[in-house]
Amino acid sequence: MPSQIHELSAVQQAAEIRAGRLSPVELVEHYLGRIERLNDRVGAFSYVAADQARAAALAAEKRLGECQADELPPLFGVPTAIKDNIGTSDMPTTFGSAVFKGFVPPVEAHLVRLLRESGTISLGKLNTAEFGLSAYSDTYAGSSRTPWDLTRTAGGSSGGSGAAVAAGLVPFAHGNDAAGSIRVPASVCGVFGFKPSRGRVSNGPLGLDPVIQVCQGPLSRTVADAAGMLDAMAGPVPGDLFWAPPLPDGESFLGWAGREPGKLRIGRFTDPGSDEVVVHPDVLAAYERATELLVALGHEVEEIEAPFGPAMIEEFQDIWSVRSLRVPVADESQLLPVTRYWRERGRSVSSERFLGAVQDIQARATQAMTATHRYDAVLSPTLALPPQRPEWFKELGEVTELKRQFLACPYPAAQNVTGQPSANVPLHWSAEGLPIGVMLTGRLGEDAQLLSLCAQLEAARPWAGRWPDL
Repeated sequence: MPSQIHELSAVQQAAEIRAGRLSPVELVEHYLGRIERLNDRVGAFSYVAADQARAAALAAEKRLGECQADELPPLFGVPTAIKDNIGTSDMPTTFGSAVFKGFVPPVEAHLVRLLRESGTISLGKLNTAEFGLSAYSDTYAGSSRTPWDLTRTAGGSSGGSGAAVAAGLVPFAHGNDAAGSIRVPASVCGVFGFKPSRGRVSNGPLGLDPVIQVCQGPLSRTVADAAGMLDAMAGPVPGDLFWAPPLPDGESFLGWAGREPGKLRIGRFTDPGSDEVVVHPDVLAAYERATELLVALGHEVEEIEAPFGPAMIEEFQDIWSVRSLRVPVADESQLLPVTRYWRERGRSVSSERFLGAVQDIQARATQAMTATHRYDAVLSPTLALPPQRPEWFKELGEVTELKRQFLACPYPAAQNVTGQPSANVPLHWSAEGLPIGVMLTGRLGEDAQLLSLCAQLEAARPWAGRWPDL
């Protein structure tokens, strides 16, 4: 048994609460104490809802005395937190921007309600890149840093989520991913991050995406915790435009995380699609070690060509810049320079150019899914570089920043176009002690099998017991 409460997984915490060996009040107070001591160092939380969390814990404590264990929801009493670009009607939602500081939406996201109904207790909102636009999370609320090296970014745009889980400020956290924003922070923070299939978790009622890219998902220390959180969030809500196929009756993602996946056929590639990208030796070492582990577990691993072919950098940036205009802003002088740059570029993109970019990228996505359909999963690096200092992105202006974001993150955006489930698996740490993730992508809709494979890797080479020295 771990020596500290926060070393228990979320699933273990829920079990301890049901058994009467741990109270929701004790658990919430433990995490609030860690947030008070450590948050200024890692920059995870943009808003701490201490009073609300304590009230929810007291209510949970009362309910615990009135109900049988089997009457409680599956994650009863377990703390979590919500990324600060998702609507919460009981606490601020700032989208990582000073423009919205103090703004409380009139409605909450469906997933916020679903997590509450599953028994979780939200401790607040987690720092995010402004409007989710960057591969680092530096905002008016502070700079999110990986707990493994506090001089380096926790990634973006779910940087606060990755930092919070890695530092033990929550056992699992909500994130979302439109171009790698779950998997990038998971890689640089040394945690598991899962981007589900498109339509697996509702984006409603207000989080609709005109280019069908964003997916809501979990960051956690264990695959089982991510699966349990996905169970809580998953499922269609009336009004959703896209629905992923549900699991058969009686099955759960948590159950699949406890299954052996069987022998799988896995493709692998490292080609980032651009001669400008130099894949770091530590990244290649992580990739080779992951391959060796997959082979040792009995899977058939084959070299394949990069499914997407040459990187469509201009097309993606056209789409991303137009997408940055989704948020109405009255006074753009309050925005960060890179946000203003994206929005200015977006206004310069003609309708013909935008539609052409969307069509080209979607056509490439169709070709990629067709080419890889014979594989149960595809292995690649998550990032091309180890965790970087946030200053490295910003030091030479916005044009260079956009290029450097691509040089660091050439891999994960493709799965937002295809809609496939994709995970960062934290199997490797460099000689410097920096986490280096690898990415596994499954077929569209086959989230359960991908979770099963990731859980098998975790069982063979556990990572949850590794903690940064804070």
